[in-house]
Amino acid sequence: MTLEEARKKIIFALDVHGLDDIDRWAGVLAGKVGMFKVGKELFTSCGPAAVKAVQRHGGQVFLDLKYHDIPNTVASAMFVAARLGIQLVNLHALGGAEMMERAVAAVHGGFSDAERPRLLAVTILTSSTAHTLQQVGIDYSVQDMVVRLARLAKESGMDGVVASPQEIGLIREACGPDFLIVTPGVRPSFAALDDQKRVMTPCEAVTSGADYLVIGRPIAKAVDPVLAAESIAAEIAEGTP
Repeated sequence: MTLEEARKKIIFALDVHGLDDIDRWAGVLAGKVGMFKVGKELFTSCGPAAVKAVQRHGGQVFLDLKYHDIPNTVASAMFVAARLGIQLVNLHALGGAEMMERAVAAVHGGFSDAERPRLLAVTILTSSTAHTLQQVGIDYSVQDMVVRLARLAKESGMDGVVASPQEIGLIREACGPDFLIVTPGVRPSFAALDDQKRVMTPCEAVTSGADYLVIGRPIAKAVDPVLAAESIAAEIAEGTP
């Protein structure tokens, strides 16, 4: 894999508080990573302006708002999100088949395949464990739930899932080679685990079949964030055929 191909697999998590921070990070990392993740805190603070700020620097956007509501509300929200010109957007697979199917229909009905974002379903959060699931009445193991939800997402027309790197192989087996897998919980060897429970190195995740890696603190907290991003890309490129 070339270094440029490796860079495109990195999604930098913009866990910042305002537009000035976006300008700083997007200005520094545009061209060093493939995409920028705009999550709940940033979008609640800045709204669609957060997306536009990234795009002004030439950056692509993963809008990570994890919609989970009644089907009509989620379908409408996904349609409006697609109008922002983003590349990835997600919802919670636990919302069920009808919710996902309505979202798919809304986006596919309003945009061509070339211009629409790819639609992702969140399976089980990387902070979750078997005990977490049991507390909310789910008696399946984490791995069983991830595969169950990934299959449901594919059957509902979603383009892929967000899942722990530990479940990549299981999802590939269940859903095939063309189903997108976006993996948080990726930590290079030089970074702390923080609050992620099910983790893997970037090279391991890509070799296992991940399409994109969401990485935040290992880059943002580095003394030299650009060097950290480049080191991660180099690790991926050197360790992947």
